[in-house]
Amino acid sequence: MTIESKFHPHQVVKKVLIVEDEVLFARAVAKRLQKDGFECEHAETLADGRLIHKQFQPDLVLLDMRLPDGNGLDLLAEFVNKGVATIVMTAFGDVSDAVNAMKLGAIDYLKKPIDLEELLLVVKKNERASELQTSLDYSRQRNTHATDGVQLIGDSPAMQSVRQQINRISQLSAMTDVVPPTVLIIGETGTGKDVAARFLHAECANSDKPFVHVDCASLPAELIESELFGHEKGAFTNAVSARPGLIESAEDGTLFLDEIGELPLTLQAKLLNVLERRQVRRLGSTKERSVPARIIAATNRDLHDMVNEGRFRSDLYYRLNVITMYMPPLRDRGEDIVQLSNYFKSLTEKRYGLKKRIFSANALQAIQTYAWPGNVRELRHQISRAVLLSAEEQIMVSDLALPNHSQKMVLPVENSDVQITLDDAEKAILLNALEQARNNVSQAARQLGITRMTMRYRMDKHGISV
Repeated sequence: MTIESKFHPHQVVKKVLIVEDEVLFARAVAKRLQKDGFECEHAETLADGRLIHKQFQPDLVLLDMRLPDGNGLDLLAEFVNKGVATIVMTAFGDVSDAVNAMKLGAIDYLKKPIDLEELLLVVKKNERASELQTSLDYSRQRNTHATDGVQLIGDSPAMQSVRQQINRISQLSAMTDVVPPTVLIIGETGTGKDVAARFLHAECANSDKPFVHVDCASLPAELIESELFGHEKGAFTNAVSARPGLIESAEDGTLFLDEIGELPLTLQAKLLNVLERRQVRRLGSTKERSVPARIIAATNRDLHDMVNEGRFRSDLYYRLNVITMYMPPLRDRGEDIVQLSNYFKSLTEKRYGLKKRIFSANALQAIQTYAWPGNVRELRHQISRAVLLSAEEQIMVSDLALPNHSQKMVLPVENSDVQITLDDAEKAILLNALEQARNNVSQAARQLGITRMTMRYRMDKHGISV
């Protein structure tokens, strides 16, 4: 029989030490495990087991409890203290032996005669458990430091507004016995919504807790439900062990649902239930688990339009839209563009041990006049590329490799001699688009090739109402 395995944090099982005085059985076990890619060594006594363990450094030990020179439980304690996963085997198994072995830290218990295929399944089961534990440990360690060094670069009015919002949200989160408010971050692709989420986490009281970033757009469709909500053993084919989902893994830290507009409709109801009840249920389970984590969502899509089109649940949209932060596009951040360019230049120089360079006047002018449709992400990539490829002390326009053409707009002004500022031009374009669309904001936004939320932001910026 087997007793339910414990999670035991250790390396992925590849090397197996078999401590067994029945030589023929030990050889048969080794042969079967080697067939599946395991490296095996064999010891017949406790003394040999200690010696070979020191030389072989196994990831897993298969340990007989009755050996010529003593009781296997003595060696079990030594292996457990060294952090080595151990499965106990015996022909004299009874309840007391099983209890003693598990108390000492054995991860599983098998009674002879042992079927080799069953033994292989047990070994592989514990290998997968080890992989999961190692992965979760690494994820928690990585996520704990996910906000180290996170900065919001820029002093433009738009970025000052972002900082003020973050400060206010942080104050709300500091209130005791209050569920942290859900935050929805909107903005175009590449504006730094993930940076804002990490900065928000870093500024809150739970900054030492996990930060779990879930990219809803990249999760495989067939696995997304299991990845988010977790599953119990046997919940579906290949669910060989229980596994917590990403929502549960956030614990009392922050769960960041990036690109939430990509979440399938079938899962939106389940997510709404998590937000409303603060409970999550794994696939195949009847037990609900508490969700204390702060939840931040982000999207570059217009969720309002998606609701109207039936592609996003209205109740989930209203539940997410409690506190909304808008990340401005780079073109609306003025001198922040130069500040960000110098910041990314310094980062690249430091990372690759390069000499400091400066931007030529023409390069700075090109950086400031280019539209940057990819926003901060595009700026960072272009600046890093220019620093790496530039052979001179000055970074020239050619090093930036910006498109030769610029986007041209036809302004709705009849007299070409009239002096017009950039703000005036933008306002005129918006008014013209709204007039052609008969004040339909969504239609005007589509005509201009921007999202509805960007259109609304620019209308508010220029005091335009319909």
